[in-house]
Amino acid sequence: MVRVLIGGVLALAIAMGVGRFAFTPILPAMQAATGLGTDAAGLLASLNYLGYFLGALGAGLVPHGTVRTAVFRTALIASVTSTAGMGFTEDMAAWAVLRFVSGLASAGMFILGIAMTLDALARAGRESWTGWLYTGVGIGIASSGLFVALMGDRLGWRGDWLWLGLACLGFGTLSWLWVTDPPRAAAHTAAGTAGGGSPQPSAPLVLLTLAYFLEGAGYIVTGTFLVAILKTMPETAQLGAAAWMVTGLAAMPSGIVWAAAGRKLGLWRALILAHVVQAVGILLPITGSPAAAVVSAALFGGTFIGIVTLSFTLGRQLSGGASARVIGALTAVYGLGQIVGPVPAGLVVARTGSFDSALVGATAVVLVSAALLAAGAWMAGRSGPATVALDARRG
Repeated sequence: MVRVLIGGVLALAIAMGVGRFAFTPILPAMQAATGLGTDAAGLLASLNYLGYFLGALGAGLVPHGTVRTAVFRTALIASVTSTAGMGFTEDMAAWAVLRFVSGLASAGMFILGIAMTLDALARAGRESWTGWLYTGVGIGIASSGLFVALMGDRLGWRGDWLWLGLACLGFGTLSWLWVTDPPRAAAHTAAGTAGGGSPQPSAPLVLLTLAYFLEGAGYIVTGTFLVAILKTMPETAQLGAAAWMVTGLAAMPSGIVWAAAGRKLGLWRALILAHVVQAVGILLPITGSPAAAVVSAALFGGTFIGIVTLSFTLGRQLSGGASARVIGALTAVYGLGQIVGPVPAGLVVARTGSFDSALVGATAVVLVSAALLAAGAWMAGRSGPATVALDARRG
């Protein structure tokens, strides 16, 4: 089981930490060398998230067994190839295709990798290990940030993409070997015990879904532009890559920490608190303070994976046991929000020459998400004290 967990962690590190988010620390060097504008960078980010959205929809249709293993491995190959491929060209159209493919691959690896790893842990009675799986995203972010910080000046942006792709190829071999699905009959039995029916619609579940969409649209502004934001200010220009490493390091324990908060405070309260903390982190770079920039990176990294973890857990509870369906739906709306966020932010920056308005807008969106969660918590509380107590215990 340890090998399966390691394979799952590495899959998330490759899919999310590198395939999706390595763009963030490499972006300033790409802009300096090629003249890539912030509006065009926002478009590339949104195409990546469009791919992720479509991949999330498709991943939910993949059947258990050997087909799921094959699709996961195909996504792994596509992720490695699209990462390395960024270093072979300066053509905007080629970059657009590569970032779109990377998004598709990230969704396939993320959703199927999580599903197969969690199924394997459940079969072995190791559900308590689940929180460790999400550390892979933080490991990938921290590792890619460290690599760019140490080697970026020597290798250039092309070398960054090429060597990260090569590293993903090496570590991805372990995921290829260790993350697999059993034959369809066994997988179907395991899935049946986990609950895979249709989600039961309710007002709290709808509000959670809307809030998750807004979270995707708000957090991704920082997720895309954090390093570029810091590079534009003289006081924080030297902190860009280091701040992204802080983001990754803070993200590593985020899922475990916020899951514990959910058990102590209740899932609704913990989720609202995580949104408020994240909103503060998004806004801090406006101050121009180096200390605030580091705190911003830590707060951002320390919340976004925790929000995913808490939202999935709460969604499973509100869905009446339809865990697979509700996680797929939440992932899709989150991906849709990420498509929406970067383009207007990039256009605002291109027009004003400053990230301040984009950060204020992203902060407002995340706070509106928190308000929707507060409404959902109130509605859930009206359904009876027993439901609230169950939520607090099972978080």
